[in-house]
Amino acid sequence: MDSQTTRRHFFIGSLFAGAVPAAGFGSSASLRSLGYKSPNEKLNIAAIGSGGKGSSDITGCAAENIVALCDVDDKQAAAKFKEYPDAPKYKDFRKMLDKEAKNIDAVIVSTPDHMHATAAMWCMERGKHVYVQKPLTRTIWEARQLREAAAKYGVATQMGNQGYSNEGTRQVAEIVWSGELGNVSEVHAWTDRPIWPQGQTEIPSADPVPDTLDWDLWLGVAENRPYSAKAGPGGRGGFYQPFNWRGFYDFGCGALGDMACHILGAPNMALKLGSPTSVECIMKEGVSEFQFPKKSIIRFDFPARGTMPAVKLFWHDGLKESPKIPGVPDGELLGDLPGRPMRRQQGAAAGGQAPVQRPSGYVGRVFDMESYTAMKADPDVRPPNPDGSVFIGDKGILTTGTYGEQTRLLPVEKMRDYKMPSQFLTRSPGHYRDWIRAAKGGDPACSNFNVAAPFVEWMLLGVIALRTEGKIEYDAAKMRITNNVAANKYIKPMFRKGWSFV
Repeated sequence: MDSQTTRRHFFIGSLFAGAVPAAGFGSSASLRSLGYKSPNEKLNIAAIGSGGKGSSDITGCAAENIVALCDVDDKQAAAKFKEYPDAPKYKDFRKMLDKEAKNIDAVIVSTPDHMHATAAMWCMERGKHVYVQKPLTRTIWEARQLREAAAKYGVATQMGNQGYSNEGTRQVAEIVWSGELGNVSEVHAWTDRPIWPQGQTEIPSADPVPDTLDWDLWLGVAENRPYSAKAGPGGRGGFYQPFNWRGFYDFGCGALGDMACHILGAPNMALKLGSPTSVECIMKEGVSEFQFPKKSIIRFDFPARGTMPAVKLFWHDGLKESPKIPGVPDGELLGDLPGRPMRRQQGAAAGGQAPVQRPSGYVGRVFDMESYTAMKADPDVRPPNPDGSVFIGDKGILTTGTYGEQTRLLPVEKMRDYKMPSQFLTRSPGHYRDWIRAAKGGDPACSNFNVAAPFVEWMLLGVIALRTEGKIEYDAAKMRITNNVAANKYIKPMFRKGWSFV
């Protein structure tokens, strides 16, 4: 290989593998302790959170053995409970782990954000591999704790940000590193979230807790408060649960927590972002004392990284359409594409290259000029979803979708004759399979906690910026905001008595 390719391989190996524990992820000793003879044998998987997103996560791992299910709300989990009639059912994950530990190899954690870290820590302390839904944790301190625990206990980990498993995210990195865009100094990313109530200023009166719900267990680490069934404008279910919790400071991370781990994945990988020096919310609408605002723009400033220049990254949420970005040609469709879907990744790649075969279970779509032209000519095509990102370089511009899909240069006519750079990044076998393979002794998953925790840390600085006024300056080495002492209270959560894991 030439020296450039060698450097690329060295970088991506370090990025994906991180600091692997001395015993390795799923080392032969670990496999023997779990009773494996071969990585082809099935994992025994339990789930903490079986309704909502937990249901689809369980489906994603259904080729393995689903051996125990937990959910604090019988109504939300009813369909999944029925699908696995022989699996023991629990409301309290602590009891499930105590009683079923010998039967469990790995655990899916798909609870509201405020319970991710505690549930995952209980699992890892017992030697269980963990898949944890994005945004991994609600606070920076928790993210670091999970990364350290993964190394300490030698377990395989994965955060639920599917974009890191997708073809397009890797294409973004390969295009950027090829020099096609030149020096990238500005990125914009955006979403239509929140699609749940935010910016409310009044807490409604209390209501009786439904018989199917254990409200105390749902609150978990969070401060006790009455249950309310009054959802608010655009909400579903109760005021907090089961759908609207993302909008609350105490339970979620707002639009950032829902979509940033997806949409910002391509910029994080391609630009090797590391930690920002400063973060500032430069616009917010609909401010509340207990909820995130209805709409915001956040600016992250990253220093130069190796040969890459300093970059400013703008996060826009609460949008109804894709933003107008200076320097982007008028009339270009940005981010997610409308109408007809682009060709799946198993088909031909962009620019007329030969078909690229991908393992089954691989998600996302690659850009295809033929499909794009047909979509543009369709008079009934719907408007694009306001989700995606744009990279602005001094030689070119690139846009991609929510999960890194449909990656393309702008103006899009450049894609008609464009040849993608040679592939040098390892391709994922599929988002869930990536984690399952790691748990069986294979390579670390592409969004294992060595990769996910630093990414989440800088994203969570944006969450803090939403709760403070003015720019915050951050010292990553000390895990401390240096210019606003009061803001440091948001770095670590408050634990209700009996729920702390330290």
